[in-house]
Amino acid sequence: MAFAEAPGALERAAHLRGDAERLADLRAGEAARVVALWRGRPLFGPEGLHLLRAGEAALEAMPGPEIFLGCHDGCALFSRDVSAFEPEGERPDGAAFFDASEQRHPDLPDDIVFAELRGRMGFLSPVEAEIAATARGLVEWHRTHRFCSTCGAESEPEQAGWHRRCPVCERHHFPRTDPVVIMLITDGNRLLLGRGPHWPETMYSCLAGFMEPGETVEAAVRREVFEESGVEVGEVSLVASQPWPFPASLMLGCRGVATTTDITIDPVEIADARWINRERLLQVVAGRDPEISAPRQGAIAGWLMREWLADRLE
Repeated sequence: MAFAEAPGALERAAHLRGDAERLADLRAGEAARVVALWRGRPLFGPEGLHLLRAGEAALEAMPGPEIFLGCHDGCALFSRDVSAFEPEGERPDGAAFFDASEQRHPDLPDDIVFAELRGRMGFLSPVEAEIAATARGLVEWHRTHRFCSTCGAESEPEQAGWHRRCPVCERHHFPRTDPVVIMLITDGNRLLLGRGPHWPETMYSCLAGFMEPGETVEAAVRREVFEESGVEVGEVSLVASQPWPFPASLMLGCRGVATTTDITIDPVEIADARWINRERLLQVVAGRDPEISAPRQGAIAGWLMREWLADRLE
């Protein structure tokens, strides 16, 4: 996944969003490509994110609203919500922590599937990850924000899908991004890991939490760590960021130094928290620890751990 220090590769072309004629020309061109999403799941092929040609039969068979994402490498990119399509076979298990099911379209090869983005982000290039995160985030925002929060009337998409306007009260609504602090907290040669209440038994990660109104990043880190684990934090620095469209977060990766080390968890927030040293983290990252599974590929938490192991966070 792309982090803050990597420049955005997607040319978002905001100046084209209000130009319906130009967008129609781009959409009709040979270079137009579409990211199809079924219930938030993009299409993947053996080599990564699978983009459909604008006139492809499978796409024509899956109607749905489209959003202009921008341009990359000479291609105009659009996303289409094809959730109305009814695939054969298994459906996602909404109660599962992670659902690994795949869905197929009869007009596409068997190795082209709709799949959960979380499980595949680690295998995408930075630009593919940016495109997929943008597409999913916008589609999910439209799905959950159809009605005006001021008067309750159904709003209408405008600006190629980048905002919604209420036809009754004229209020304009824009896509949400919810900032979340995720922090690697250290005490000398140790770092603090926690496990969420509904996570698998061996899944531990950096502590994280949503920022509150009026809060700085540093204050949010200190508050969240103390609320969840009882550990107090002194020095805090912002390291990197990652869009996390599940549904609309921006993960702000931070480094914090503990000033106390006794752990008292809040069982509502986390099921467990523990200090582990560098030597054990090395085994965890290598997948050789019997109690803690390796961090998930593509997520900023694992990146923070690996950077700390390599002494690149100092």
